[in-house]
Amino acid sequence: MGRILWFRRDLRTNDNPLLSLEGDVLPIFIFDTDILASLKADDRRVTLIFNALTTLKSSLRERGLDLALFYGRPTEVFTWLLSHNTYDEVCASGDYDTYALERDRNVSHLLPFNYLHDTYIFAPNEILKNDGTPYQVFTPYYNRAKTLFTPEHMVEYSPAKQRLIPFDYSTLHTILRTDHSTQPIALESIGFIPQTLTPKQQCSPEAKLDLFTENIKNYSQNRDYMALDATSALSSDLRFGTLSIRSLLRWSVEQKKRGIDTEPFFRQLIFRDFYAMLLVHFPHLSEQNFRYPFKGVPDEAAFKAFCTGHTGVPIVDAGIRELLISGEMHNRVRMIVASFFTKNLLLPWQWGEAFFAAHLNDYDASSNILSWQWSAGTGVDPQPYFRIFNPYTQASKFDPEGIYIRRWVPQLIAVSTKNLSNEEALFNLHLNDYPPPVVHHKRSSQKALEYFKSIQNK
Repeated sequence: MGRILWFRRDLRTNDNPLLSLEGDVLPIFIFDTDILASLKADDRRVTLIFNALTTLKSSLRERGLDLALFYGRPTEVFTWLLSHNTYDEVCASGDYDTYALERDRNVSHLLPFNYLHDTYIFAPNEILKNDGTPYQVFTPYYNRAKTLFTPEHMVEYSPAKQRLIPFDYSTLHTILRTDHSTQPIALESIGFIPQTLTPKQQCSPEAKLDLFTENIKNYSQNRDYMALDATSALSSDLRFGTLSIRSLLRWSVEQKKRGIDTEPFFRQLIFRDFYAMLLVHFPHLSEQNFRYPFKGVPDEAAFKAFCTGHTGVPIVDAGIRELLISGEMHNRVRMIVASFFTKNLLLPWQWGEAFFAAHLNDYDASSNILSWQWSAGTGVDPQPYFRIFNPYTQASKFDPEGIYIRRWVPQLIAVSTKNLSNEEALFNLHLNDYPPPVVHHKRSSQKALEYFKSIQNK
């Protein structure tokens, strides 16, 4: 008898509600084949997870525990576990996207499922309007969040006395096979190629937080300038739970005590909660528009140019190449490229969202789906469809020296900074290794406006 502690988006030992439960426990992680089947062999995120699990296993051993890792469908893994032992329940932190909710429902049919709130600041039903319905506009949600936020939302979970349920922990990984046998494996054994990570990607979240302690001083002024190292760089850590959201909030409070304005950063964290809440209450948003019957105009050639960083629009191509090379993209650039994709190229936002899903290290379904709908003008945001970013104006304002563009598009190193944000000049460059813009901004924007006007009343 005992508990199965199912680690998912909480790959850490510090401040983890799973480890606050007393008694006999079996800590596990499952390489979910339903998820892995859609990934390429060189997907960087699998390496990030593998490294986090190695650290987690070591940390658990220091506490007298250990970690069993399985490879298979979650229901198959739990069926196998229950055939070898009796467990009181499975405990796991809430995971709220459409697939995760269905997966957890299926597991709950096999044994009692104890959800623990961990991934976000607020639970999905914690911030609602007075009539009990979910907010659909961020500002009222944010204002309500600030009034409901209390010190209890930051309380650190203390480790409890736990005893390890006997299991074969002799290897780093224990993988469930279809014949119910186990054997040690490496990433290559489940079809993935270990990837080389950048020094920053290999940094611990604590080290990143130490660096951000200096950058938070000018966060509101600098965070939109993509050439600056001005953001937290913690989005992947929050995604995989190698850093507790509560520890980040406690850190933020300490910065506020030092006289630093932490409100802009806190606002970004609440945005993350807002989008997660929306996808729970409106799961159809994962594929469907909230407003307007927007389908876009499928264009395979334009899509290929976008996905390879060859649109001829420097700031857009720089963002895509950063994504392809590093798995990362500055948040301001994400907004620029998404607007260009949906408004200038008029491509279906679902295509762009799927492209991000395939490459972003910090991919989070709720944040990305709702952000793409925001850019397309089809989501819950009350701003009408006519919000269109001018990529050249954005580049001139937030990459004024062209440092970010030249970093990721070396073909433009010799091009003057002024011309990097001058559309007409780019049409007349005639470079051998870099194309002219695939569309004119003004013309394509007007086409988008006409398209939206034609569908808004359908």
